[in-house]
Amino acid sequence: MSASDPTREKARVALSSVLAAVFITGLKLVVGLKTNSLGILSEAAHSGLDMLAAVLTLVAVIIAARPPDKEHPYGHGKVENISAFVETLLLVATCVWIIKEAVERLVSGTAHVEASMWGFGVIVLSIIIDFSRSRALNRAAKKHRSQALEADALHFSSDVWSSLVVLAGLVFVSLGQPLVDAVAAIVVAALVLVVSYRMGRRTIEALMDRMPEGLEEELHAVMRRVEGVSEIRGIRLRQSGSKMFLDTTVAIPRTMLFHQAHDVMDNIERSVRSRYPEMDVIVHGEPFERNDETIAERIRMIILARGLAAPHHLEVHQRDDRYQVEFDVEFSKEKDFVEAHDITTEIEREIRDRVPVVDKVTIHMEEYQPETSEVGEETGREADLRERVSECIRNEKRVVRFADVNLLKIGDRYNLSVTCGFDRGKTLGEIHEIVSEVEKRLYDRLKELRRVTIHAEPS
Repeated sequence: MSASDPTREKARVALSSVLAAVFITGLKLVVGLKTNSLGILSEAAHSGLDMLAAVLTLVAVIIAARPPDKEHPYGHGKVENISAFVETLLLVATCVWIIKEAVERLVSGTAHVEASMWGFGVIVLSIIIDFSRSRALNRAAKKHRSQALEADALHFSSDVWSSLVVLAGLVFVSLGQPLVDAVAAIVVAALVLVVSYRMGRRTIEALMDRMPEGLEEELHAVMRRVEGVSEIRGIRLRQSGSKMFLDTTVAIPRTMLFHQAHDVMDNIERSVRSRYPEMDVIVHGEPFERNDETIAERIRMIILARGLAAPHHLEVHQRDDRYQVEFDVEFSKEKDFVEAHDITTEIEREIRDRVPVVDKVTIHMEEYQPETSEVGEETGREADLRERVSECIRNEKRVVRFADVNLLKIGDRYNLSVTCGFDRGKTLGEIHEIVSEVEKRLYDRLKELRRVTIHAEPS
């Protein structure tokens, strides 16, 4: 089904209602003038307004289907609400006229009404037509969430009840009680006023963007079920015709990576649309500090908030109920030492303020190293350095074998990477301790090394 099919279906239903209203209005007018029945004439006036309302609905449905543009970013759906409001004003004006005429007849005590078969026939026929049109419009209104069609259905359903009242009035006229016709007209007007009030309130609420009853609670429940949502901080809804627009702000853990947070917001949109397919959803995510964040996570967020790179070699040590933290922070090589020291002092102070359980903070300042570095040409120095590296590792008896000794010259110093084999019966903690000792020995003995990376393998 193409995107224009709903519009064609709504327009087809609205057009059939216009044709039905034209037919029944003309019939009631002719019979009302022939029988001099104020009840039937009031029904003719009521049906005439229904005809005008049906025309307004048809026009509104066509205009509302236009896509959003620069001047109307939310589309043209509000035209349906405006047409319903105009219909309400016309109905109220008609009710005032009907009540005025009925009161004059009751006060004067004179009424020339003819209860003929024509009168009974037109009322019964109008009830049948109004009932069928009301059901058809209601089905289309519910299917396409159209307030204009719903208002039109309300018109036709009210016609059914008012026609029943007029029919009762004609029965009393045939029994010699002509003034009952005026009373029936007042009852019709009262019914129309009730319908007008209900419809007018709904259209004004739609024009004022009032949130439908219970919808906010339902949306809260749908969004809270999405994993990663910590809090719903705001919901704004706007209705434009059959389409609803949702703007919502949700709290997402600040430690979550950006692409993960984006996935959470996408999941919110999908969840809402699965429940409300016609809803246009925009989700704004705000970082949220969880109560269960670890000390390491809080420290990382403090440093990242200052525009610095994430800390390296972050370690958290516990002594009784207090903690000590150590980590490296990188600064650009052009950074003034005093300025860098001042920044680290501020970081220490902020950590103690925001993470009170931390007793001691040790920060090692490092020069920022880009992701890629220019490697110098290999010279004869590498052969000698490689031999000394091999000798140092060979002296560690817990290393079963080693291979792939690789040296990269970065500036005046070298990065070393080497693969070492260990007894497969050792635990991970034991291997880590051995690797740390070997790295320390290499740093101590070979000052040319700027970085050592040992890859451990089971032998």
